[in-house]
Amino acid sequence: MSTAPPAASGTRPGAPAARGTANIAAALADAADRHPERLAAIIARGVDSAGRGRYERLTFRELHADSDRVAAGLREFGLTRGMRTILMVRPGADFFSLVFALFKLGAVPVVVDPGMGRNRMIDCLAEARAEAFIGVPLAQAMRIAYRRRFSDVRHVVTVGSGWSWGGTTLARLRNAAPRTPFPAADSAPDETAAILFTSGSTGPAKGVVYRHRTFAAQLDALRGLFDFGDDEIDLATFPLFALFDPALGMTCVIPKMDFTRPARADPRKLFRTIHELGVTSMFASPALLDRLGRYGEAGGVRLPTLRRAVSAGAPVSPRILERFATLLSSEARVFTPYGATEALPVASINHREIGGELRAITARGGGVCVGRPAGDVDVRIIRVTDDPLPAWSDELTVAPGQIGEIAVRGSVVTREYWSRPQATAAAKIGATTGDLFHRMGDVGYFDEQGRLWMCGRKSQRVETPTGPLFPVCVEEIFNQHPRVLRTALVGVGTAPAQTPVLCVEVQPGVRWWQRGIIRRELLAIAAGHALTREIGIVLFHPRFPVDVRHNAKIFREKLARWAQRRLGPHPQAGS
Repeated sequence: MSTAPPAASGTRPGAPAARGTANIAAALADAADRHPERLAAIIARGVDSAGRGRYERLTFRELHADSDRVAAGLREFGLTRGMRTILMVRPGADFFSLVFALFKLGAVPVVVDPGMGRNRMIDCLAEARAEAFIGVPLAQAMRIAYRRRFSDVRHVVTVGSGWSWGGTTLARLRNAAPRTPFPAADSAPDETAAILFTSGSTGPAKGVVYRHRTFAAQLDALRGLFDFGDDEIDLATFPLFALFDPALGMTCVIPKMDFTRPARADPRKLFRTIHELGVTSMFASPALLDRLGRYGEAGGVRLPTLRRAVSAGAPVSPRILERFATLLSSEARVFTPYGATEALPVASINHREIGGELRAITARGGGVCVGRPAGDVDVRIIRVTDDPLPAWSDELTVAPGQIGEIAVRGSVVTREYWSRPQATAAAKIGATTGDLFHRMGDVGYFDEQGRLWMCGRKSQRVETPTGPLFPVCVEEIFNQHPRVLRTALVGVGTAPAQTPVLCVEVQPGVRWWQRGIIRRELLAIAAGHALTREIGIVLFHPRFPVDVRHNAKIFREKLARWAQRRLGPHPQAGS
């Protein structure tokens, strides 16, 4: 299948092709032309004396004009086309203006998730070798503390107080810039648009090179999947996903929450925002969706304006979907798209499609259904190997129904990592031949109806003497237990002779003395399934280590080391 983007004639209103350039910033210009007074962003600023939300509002006309002004200021300050620019700004009006200003200028924003931890974040930013650094005072303090890691930085812009940070401030750039339209760079489709770092939740964080072509294809794919209307108001609980909202012509609502800890967000504040603003769409990680569903179910909350919720980042349990869906109208849908920073969206399904049949398959160890391929994405299942695959061959594929690694190609698939040729070679098939597939790092299979099922991370499979066990398949069998919050399968020892161990996190309120009963019940479940019969060790963990970005991806590697310490060199069944 060709990796070329959809033809310009097939794009919907708002696609960059409408302005004769591949620059993704053209999507904002088109949105400002079509509905200048519609709100582009609404930022929560707390509550007033009556307990109602206070909000900052920005129209598409204002956002477009301000990003023009900021782009002009950045150009005067010395930023140029192609210049890698670290952007560390909290979600809000300045964040949107700066992102689109950099696109218009042709500069390349470098974005990381600050929740990944200071040391890993610094490693990622230093790897980019950026010449410009735009950030809040706290970010600038970090840059100064680690100035040797940022020795390439020549242009510093502080968003906020500029005292002692060097360079200039965003306020000064705005004040000095002209209030005239900015001629955006006539970017080529394959010109680098941004470098977005992965969370590093299942391996080292890597900078994914996004081209303008890729962004445009993703916008088209998202429109096709979710059928966004012209009056959408989107609650963005994940800042990077919020970048798509202005380009899609949607009103983006930035809630009052800690974006690095979504699972700890206050449901009352989010529900108040949804009700006050008439939110029609929202993104929520599986952990946040679970939190909102539990609170809403207990309090009898209803969300009549919400047309869709989108949850991604990790497999979403059917019971989480069912619980949250009780808050919605009968016409609303909860979507669980499948993808990664390197390729999104790959596939999608909604909660109404995950009925009794699919849930029963999951409950007996069939993995989690992630739907059918989206748009022009070509999905193949290849044999499981940890070796690089330099060239594509149909001989790599496995028989229908067999579990293998998921590989994808299409216009939404990125081609490389920044400055990591070995990682690119490991993750891409045919990177040098042009027939490029991205290896998702997940294992799965297609069923007879052409639906894709995900079985877990390839790197987290447990290699036992009788064959591999895949975590998602195994865990969903035990996750049906009413007193279990979640489980994690890990391997102790050396492959291919690992001992499978089931780590368990119980539901809130379960007492310590009940664990013995739960262990016996889980071991009985294990004995009753051919897939899990060799699991004879159950360990209870107080709180699983999870990724910061979604609070949902389990760090099974850390749990494996913890289990190894607990069990010693000779683990015994019945522990």
